[in-house]
Amino acid sequence: IITSVLGVNHYMTARGLNYGSLLAFCLIWGFGGAFISLAISRWIAKFSMGITAINPENCTTEERNLYNRVAKLAQKAGLPKTPEVGIYESADLNAFATGPSKSRSLVAVSTGLLNRMDSQEIDGVLAHEISHIANGDMVTMTLVQGVVNAFVMFFARIVAYATTQFVKEDIRPLVNMIVVIVLEILFSILGSIAVAWFSRKREFRADYDGAQLAGK
Repeated sequence: IITSVLGVNHYMTARGLNYGSLLAFCLIWGFGGAFISLAISRWIAKFSMGITAINPENCTTEERNLYNRVAKLAQKAGLPKTPEVGIYESADLNAFATGPSKSRSLVAVSTGLLNRMDSQEIDGVLAHEISHIANGDMVTMTLVQGVVNAFVMFFARIVAYATTQFVKEDIRPLVNMIVVIVLEILFSILGSIAVAWFSRKREFRADYDGAQLAGK
């Protein structure tokens, strides 16, 4: 709907590609998909992981303890409000943070982590996740992924168009579709290297800031 309203969905003209329309088309799709995923990230996480959100007004002693730890770290990190806190069943030692903003975030912890880590270790993990929220890493990574998505689509279509000029006109649509799919897969793999590099840097930053928050 958006690309139609803006008139950028018809980037293929009789004279060839309209690069301005193609770039706008790819930016809308690349960033649109990334930000839609971010907007529904809390719901997707709770649904896919079977996360039980803690109600601080009605919870067990263990749940209250976990919630209070997150609340204390969130306040120390300067977050506008305490993130939603949840627990999910898993033997893995794992925790993660997600959400579209600092005021609409989620910190989820596995039962394996709660059962096998001591108090200081849990604080360290929680501080790491709170740091991700405080640093805006979810939004930052969404922007990075949006740029990668857009350029993957953009260059795949340019190369595909150039390729179709060497085949018969009646099979060009089919060849174009196949080449676009293959190149998007290839370019996405290459783009994921840049995303992973940037993500690792944000992880190191969360480690550093988490150490400051946890106190050790």
